[in-house]
Amino acid sequence: MSTNTEGGGRSYARRDLLLKIQSEIQNYWEENKIFEAEPGVKPPEPGEKFFGNFPYPYMNGLLHLGHAFTLSKLEFGAAYHRLRGCNVLLPFAFHCTGMPIKASADKLKREIEQHGNPPVFPSLEELTIEVEESDNVSAATPDKFKSKRSKAAAKSSGDKSQWEIMRSFGLSDEEIAKFQDPYHWLKHFPPLAKEDLKAFGLGCDWRRSFITTDMNPFYDSFVRWQMNKLKNMGKIVKDMRYTIYSPLDGQPCADHDRASGEGVQPQEYVLIKMEVIPPFPAKLKALEGRKVFLAAATLRPETMYGQTNCWVLPDGNYGAFEINDTDVFILTERAALNLAYQKLSKVPEKLSCLLKLSGHDLIGLPLSSPLAFNEVIYSLPMLTILTDKGTGIVTSVPSDSPDDYMALKDLVSKPALREKYGVKDEWVLPYEVVPIINIPEFGDKSAEKVCIDLKIKSQNDKEKLAEAKRLTYLKGFTDGSMLVGEFQGRKVQEAKPLIKNKLLEAGMAVLYSEPEKKVMSRSGDECVVALTDQWYITYGEVEWKEKAMECLEKMNTFSTETRNGFEHTLSWLNQWACSRSFGLGTRIPWDEQFLVESLSDSTLYMAYYTIAHVLQNGDMYGSNASSVRPEQMTDEVWDYIFCDGPVPKSEISPALLSKMKKEFEYWYPFDLRVSGKDLIQNHLTFCIYNHTALLPKHLWPRGFRCNGHLMLNSEKMSKSTGNFRTLRQAIEEFSSDATRFSLADAGDGMDDANFVFETANAAILRLTKEIAWMEEVLSVESSLRAGPPSSYADRVFANEMNFAVVETEKSYNNFMFREALKTGFYDLQAARDEYRFSCGAGGMNKELLFRFMDVQTRLITPICPHYAEHVWKNILKNDGFIVRAGWPFAEPPNQTLRIANKYLQDSIVLMRKLLQKQESGPKKAKKGASAAPAEENKLTVGLIFVNERYDGWKEECLRILRSKFDDTTGSFAPDKEILEALKSSSIGNDANFKQIQKLCMPFIKFKKDETKEVGVRALDLKLPFGEIEVLKENVDVIKRQLGLEHVEVLCATDDSDRSKSGPHISLLTQNPLSPGNPVAIFLSKAEFSATGY
Repeated sequence: MSTNTEGGGRSYARRDLLLKIQSEIQNYWEENKIFEAEPGVKPPEPGEKFFGNFPYPYMNGLLHLGHAFTLSKLEFGAAYHRLRGCNVLLPFAFHCTGMPIKASADKLKREIEQHGNPPVFPSLEELTIEVEESDNVSAATPDKFKSKRSKAAAKSSGDKSQWEIMRSFGLSDEEIAKFQDPYHWLKHFPPLAKEDLKAFGLGCDWRRSFITTDMNPFYDSFVRWQMNKLKNMGKIVKDMRYTIYSPLDGQPCADHDRASGEGVQPQEYVLIKMEVIPPFPAKLKALEGRKVFLAAATLRPETMYGQTNCWVLPDGNYGAFEINDTDVFILTERAALNLAYQKLSKVPEKLSCLLKLSGHDLIGLPLSSPLAFNEVIYSLPMLTILTDKGTGIVTSVPSDSPDDYMALKDLVSKPALREKYGVKDEWVLPYEVVPIINIPEFGDKSAEKVCIDLKIKSQNDKEKLAEAKRLTYLKGFTDGSMLVGEFQGRKVQEAKPLIKNKLLEAGMAVLYSEPEKKVMSRSGDECVVALTDQWYITYGEVEWKEKAMECLEKMNTFSTETRNGFEHTLSWLNQWACSRSFGLGTRIPWDEQFLVESLSDSTLYMAYYTIAHVLQNGDMYGSNASSVRPEQMTDEVWDYIFCDGPVPKSEISPALLSKMKKEFEYWYPFDLRVSGKDLIQNHLTFCIYNHTALLPKHLWPRGFRCNGHLMLNSEKMSKSTGNFRTLRQAIEEFSSDATRFSLADAGDGMDDANFVFETANAAILRLTKEIAWMEEVLSVESSLRAGPPSSYADRVFANEMNFAVVETEKSYNNFMFREALKTGFYDLQAARDEYRFSCGAGGMNKELLFRFMDVQTRLITPICPHYAEHVWKNILKNDGFIVRAGWPFAEPPNQTLRIANKYLQDSIVLMRKLLQKQESGPKKAKKGASAAPAEENKLTVGLIFVNERYDGWKEECLRILRSKFDDTTGSFAPDKEILEALKSSSIGNDANFKQIQKLCMPFIKFKKDETKEVGVRALDLKLPFGEIEVLKENVDVIKRQLGLEHVEVLCATDDSDRSKSGPHISLLTQNPLSPGNPVAIFLSKAEFSATGY
């Protein structure tokens, strides 16, 4: 990195100055151990301590700006509390549990085994030849299914090898080979992350850092204790459950193990067994002697009475799969693979395909289907079936399914369509719609009714069919009643589970599950749903859920959207598989063939931070010699420290045990956890559950603050497009403080935020220019105006600083950092610039400028701490550290003075426009005319006329509006009532009422709108300050800004003052003046002299 210029001669001196300051200040902090947090000698009073934390990032790569954005919310908040004098603990750790690291290490190992070290990957042409040869081989074995995606396609689509991914981290080929060992990842990436976070300026107590997994024996012991505790409480059980599963990894695939599909759950169906009636056609001859079923997945078993046929996709790929010794299911391979992992395959977890079939092969099969009133139905073609959902086989119930109704109608009404697919008339024409459910709004044939109402023409009218489906399915479930079967007369809601059980118990159906949406594991494997016998945490259990809800109710979530997200998750979250057989982590203590999965070892670790430095002696791996050995941390010791258990029998000294217990009790509960919103649905809710199970109520979490994702320059952050920055890259490109500045400006809500490079570059300019300005001010200190602030401009500037302090404090308290940046930096700078302009020859007040430098430096400290510390220490020459300097003092802000100054500034802007208009004349100068007026005609005198009080009909309107305004609701009475009051007033008795009314109504509307903006003061007869006084006090400012030699402020209601306007009196009479709207008349010296004044 250059320190002067880069590409095209552009100077980087300003950025390099910030980098130099950043390095010096970080060394200064480290030497003084400024962020190391120690507990007080007694329990903290409310607001005395702040313990905030952040979900530890996964260590399979470098930290990027997305991490930094979420972390910045915690960092800014913690820095604000530290600045105010709180005892702040901000720790940071590194997550290594789970399968991604192990999967990547194994992938790297395979690449080296197959292609050498370093690997020499085959070219695209070689891959194409290989694929063509494999196609020739597979053609001879039709019962074997090929992947839909060839190796060549995979290679050309941009999939990266693991070796390429490692190279993108800046690693040499020699270094990359070491990453075949998964534990090498743990040694490499956490220290790099720590370096980057230090460069970022994170105010972290690094003594408390740790990594997860059994590589850290202390943390390993902590997780084993937590799991034992939950199991002993009955919160962990072993059971058979459906779960998202990776066949390649051979284990369940939880959210953090997924490359895509986070939050996706198993979707349960009832698989209807529609038996193929012998004799079988030629295509199915190989299946004779078996019971063959078309297996259709349905979410509506209650509708099976109304089946008229079955649907298949003509061009779909199907197979006949052995389920057991007698039964064969015809369905898609994807569905069969799911079944194989649900103990519904002859060979467990393997496909046993007897025959490969197309949809055309299945058209016209006679079927006997459970519950159907039609004894024989036929399989028919449907063109809209999706084979990536369900089984590719669909039951047809045209009475209650709009899709089925329209598809059947198309076949009945279109002989050419039947002929195209070889459909015989007797398979279709005899079948009538069978009414099975009554829906009050739609009758006995809801699908037919809704399709007619929506004017749906064919099965291809997808949008209208989707709406029809929504209406019939929803109303059918909520309002429908059964017309047929043994549950006739019952509500569909009641009958549905009863009919489902009847089908299952009679062997006419089986349960089937698949992922709601496609899920890809980090190993690159498409996941299935498996029925697994494993360990589960019993989230969702009634009493436990009630405690979690109680915790949430008392917690600060900073936004309604966040709270709604938690409530929604708590409503559906159920048993969670907490064991894995592949990856890194801690062994389940009582069943060591399994590991604790990555979302289950990270729910209570915030408590571990409080004593990590004691156990690990500052080493993140827990391998340094310390006062405690890992084996001494028994469950009884952990219970004593965290759960107020009895004093344990231990080799650890009583004093050290007491120290750890007191430290935990000082810092807990944590005050805030900051996270991306995507973790609400798992990690954050798990955190609530575990705290409520294991800790007493007074130690439950106090707050969670969530945010959206980060975009770069209004586009999604993506490595593949190059729109991506690691944290280190951003710091090197912009500096830490400019990066932090842009992160603060990026946004604060739950919507996606936007990091803008232009903002970061502008921050570099602003911060360095501010440093130069302060140095310049101090160099001319003796020339500044001495004494206490006295002028109007002084009072305004002091008031704006008071506003900045108060409003920025509110924003920091609410963790709204973009607003804090606005009020504490942008607005404050604008106030300083306005003050500098307003002071003129009198000069700026020394006391105010020094206060400004102090206030601005403190207010920006949480966001730009290196800059602030440099200013504090090296420019202002203050003692101590800015990061602990205290919040600046402010007098109560004067709102009236702020309004008065806005009035002044707005008036000057309007007067400048009016002067320019008057100087240019009513029309453009004729050709050849002089561009500039002669000196004697130059406008150098300004007469400013003011009417400080509403009078006449305006006064009456305001009195009426005030009487019709409700202070409690902040609203006005209806317009009709206001108009009646107007008619009953003195205005209503005026002979010219109709003319006055035309003036009144727009004024009334204007004042009502103004009241919405500024409040009830809009209805006052006078402004809250003296307009004439403000303008007179600032005559010099007005003269200077407008370039006038003489200015007078006059009363518009005083006849002697009005007479000074001379021939311009019409400007006062045509538009009567009102408060807040002064009128300026500009004259030449000659004109002014002619008025006789």
